[in-house]
Amino acid sequence: MSALTELFREWIPQQRWFGGKGREWAGVTEEGFFLDRGNPVLSVHRVQIEYTDGARETYLVPLSWRDQQADELETAFIGAVANEGNETFAYDAMRDREATAPWLIHLAQGSSVGPMHFSPAGDGDIPEGLPGDIVSTEQSNTSLVYGQEAIFKLFRRLEPGLNPDVEIHGALHRADNPHIASLLGHVEIDDPSGAEPATVAMLQTFVPNASDGWRLATASVRDLYAEGDLHADEVGGDFAADSERLGAATASVHADMAEVLPTEDAAAEWFTTVSRQMSERLDAAIEVVPQLAEYADVLRDVYAAVAGTDERVVRQRVHGDLHLGQVLRTVTGWIILDFEGEPARPLASRRELDSPLRDVAGMLRSFDYAARHLLVEQPEDPQREYRAQEWAARNRAAYCAGYSGASGLDPCGDSPLLRAFEADKAVYECVYEARNRPHWLMIPLQSIARLAGRD
Repeated sequence: MSALTELFREWIPQQRWFGGKGREWAGVTEEGFFLDRGNPVLSVHRVQIEYTDGARETYLVPLSWRDQQADELETAFIGAVANEGNETFAYDAMRDREATAPWLIHLAQGSSVGPMHFSPAGDGDIPEGLPGDIVSTEQSNTSLVYGQEAIFKLFRRLEPGLNPDVEIHGALHRADNPHIASLLGHVEIDDPSGAEPATVAMLQTFVPNASDGWRLATASVRDLYAEGDLHADEVGGDFAADSERLGAATASVHADMAEVLPTEDAAAEWFTTVSRQMSERLDAAIEVVPQLAEYADVLRDVYAAVAGTDERVVRQRVHGDLHLGQVLRTVTGWIILDFEGEPARPLASRRELDSPLRDVAGMLRSFDYAARHLLVEQPEDPQREYRAQEWAARNRAAYCAGYSGASGLDPCGDSPLLRAFEADKAVYECVYEARNRPHWLMIPLQSIARLAGRD
């Protein structure tokens, strides 16, 4: 094993964007090329990890190289590699501000460097010459903000094919949808096996002076908890009007996606497949979260109702991972971000046609999270539990009203599919929390208990 692959073996498992935490490695290989030979030198590496179960994943790791250690980059330091009798010091290039400018220079020029190809969108200004500042809150990807002009997202896990985030933003940009940030360009890398190129990165206009939906919603919940005798609609920080406008924005995005991207009526086989896949995910989830077994029969009944439903569904492209952390409120309305779907799912499945109700269910689950996150690890408080339920119900209803008013369709009526999507999402959340935030597991578990009628 080379010195560099050994460094990757030690460093990658500690990164937030690494999706294979807890899995045993069987081996690791890497191949790289130089993207810029300035100071610092910038190289890009495809790191392929093979697990003991035979699965493989490929991650993109840009490195900056320096002849001397930089104390100010201590948190980005990866390790030292021998180089002609001396040591060269490797850093996470996305955290090395002096190594961030080449991405936009190559994109503005439409360059091809080694196997990597840069494609500007052609109708927006790319701010060449600016350094990028890392967005520290991300998990599955890594983003850089360039001044107030642009945001660059690096997709860490590589899969052949166009990333839906690029595909859908491009389509919605052409449709002139007001609820997205414009696409300025994207980057691809050739697949060494001859498969489709993988999407490496995308550049969008930056949305300044915007407020994160999750922070706004949770601030509203804190205001409610601080008022001992007021209801959700009486508190100054009531979020329902924003929730209604967010529902309308979601409907607008769904309508434009259906207009400019493929659609088809769902056949009976699709409902059967969805039902079966949900049950399979539940079986796998019980292995990780044994507490789910108590509710398995009820959940399977919910999923079985999907296979027997006669509701009409027009399948289309959807967001795939919609929640309050994926939206920004500006002075003119809501902006919806990150159309790549759930990063843990294979890219091909994230590009499949689906029901818009999957997105609606994701947002409804997010309201539940916002209402209850402050109850985590707190003593039981029936009054706060009541207030959490009241806040969630009020904002869920407002969101559905906004969607219905903009589209003419009630997304939250008596739909077996919506109920199943919510249950399936809660099961997914249980697995995620058990693996990453065990103290938050109570939130989706309590939601499933309510669904089962036991709470």
